[in-house]
Amino acid sequence: MSGQQRFVSPFYRPGCLAAAAPAGKANLTHPGKAILAGGLAGGIEICITFPTEYVKTQLQLDEKANPPKYKGIADCVKQTVNGHGVKGLYRGLSSLVYGSIPKAAVRFGVFEFISNKMRDENGKLDSKRGFVCGLGAGVAEAIFVVCPMETVKVKFIHDQTSANPKYKGFYHGVREIIRVEGLKGTYQGLTATVLKQGSNQAIRFYVMTSLRNWYKGDDPNKAMNPLLTGLFGAVAGAASVFGNTPLDVIKTRMQGLDAHKYKSTMDCAVKIMKHEGPKAFYKGTVPRLGRVCMDVAIVFIIYEEVVKVLNKVWKTD
Repeated sequence: MSGQQRFVSPFYRPGCLAAAAPAGKANLTHPGKAILAGGLAGGIEICITFPTEYVKTQLQLDEKANPPKYKGIADCVKQTVNGHGVKGLYRGLSSLVYGSIPKAAVRFGVFEFISNKMRDENGKLDSKRGFVCGLGAGVAEAIFVVCPMETVKVKFIHDQTSANPKYKGFYHGVREIIRVEGLKGTYQGLTATVLKQGSNQAIRFYVMTSLRNWYKGDDPNKAMNPLLTGLFGAVAGAASVFGNTPLDVIKTRMQGLDAHKYKSTMDCAVKIMKHEGPKAFYKGTVPRLGRVCMDVAIVFIIYEEVVKVLNKVWKTD
């Protein structure tokens, strides 16, 4: 019937699109908007996904030499809930909430700042430049936010596994770490963190930029459905997991309470390989995969939607 509406797939791109003239210059995102939108997205995301981050970290800290305390993901959740209640899965959340907001703010702020300088005359960012911008954003967030935040988080989670936990809360824990180890106690594993975050964001923004460019074709301002943004984000997150989980494992070991066993990032990697084998570099991959895919999808959806709102109320052109 002529009156019926025909379903159009959100992935559909006409064959003639590639030959069409450019639809105009892409709208750039002001770094200030990126900082606000990124911070809000980071805070909401971590509250949703933290339990999977907790399980991932526990499994990575559960070295074979101990012997292993957990038989797997389900056993880790079961033991934690039996011993500390459901709230045990949220131990260390405060340190991540305090860190996730500035982490995402720095990440998106730096990315937009660098990408605005690297776009072509039509405002388009190709995937290779997206990789470089993502790398810069990852290194910046690693140095200014992630390393101290992750060090405190890992120490908090590791502390819970000891017979007599010594940290009573976030501020007490930070004070104790600095009192005993100095400020450098919050910057353990900096090299591994920079490598991990740099590669993380480089991979994610490379994939995200590639998928966006594929979908938008010659119209850089073509609107994207939030669900499609989430799908692209999940794919980007999965790519980063398989690309740098070994670095994540090394970083976690370097920031744990037993970090003194390792002389350097390379020494940590060598000892893991020697005593536990190559499979140890992929400990916690499954829970990390679930968390990261959900994490990146949620962050990109919230970020993009908040930027849309800010564009209406905050004119920066």
